[in-house]
Amino acid sequence: MKKIILLGYMGCGKSTIAQNLSKATNIPFLDLDKCIEKRVNLSINEIFEQHGEIYFRKLEHEMLVELLQSSENNIIGLGGGTPCYANNHELLIRDDVTSVYLKASIETLYNRLLHNKSKRPLIANMDEEEMREFIAKHLFDRSFYYNHAQHKISVDNKTVEETVQDILEILA
Repeated sequence: MKKIILLGYMGCGKSTIAQNLSKATNIPFLDLDKCIEKRVNLSINEIFEQHGEIYFRKLEHEMLVELLQSSENNIIGLGGGTPCYANNHELLIRDDVTSVYLKASIETLYNRLLHNKSKRPLIANMDEEEMREFIAKHLFDRSFYYNHAQHKISVDNKTVEETVQDILEILA
């Protein structure tokens, strides 16, 4: 069985979709950020504050490689930036991986993130215009890496169930 990797920008629905996909397939879901937090006993914010981004990205890469090497079947939800560092995007095209980019428009991401931006350190202190610009720029910068995924699914105007169904069709 292959590892199923879900990737995309924050707010695209990786965790929610992965949890629902996990229920539908009986394949356990692992959130990469939560695995890192458990390993070092610090929150992602604390890791950034105490050790910096380079340390975090190194941990992130090591944890991803470790999860991919495990013999267990898993659905792995990546952090929004994971594919963009340490050549992690190359791990999305391995034979033992099914990678799915959950693609969302700037408008969809903006509308979703606006409601819970306080939980997102990168955008917590931005006004609406700054936030929209930030998302647009980030999405542009990251799209090269995201597009290495083997499959791309648009999540715009879709329910979680519809997106899960799209992924199940890919896996069939």
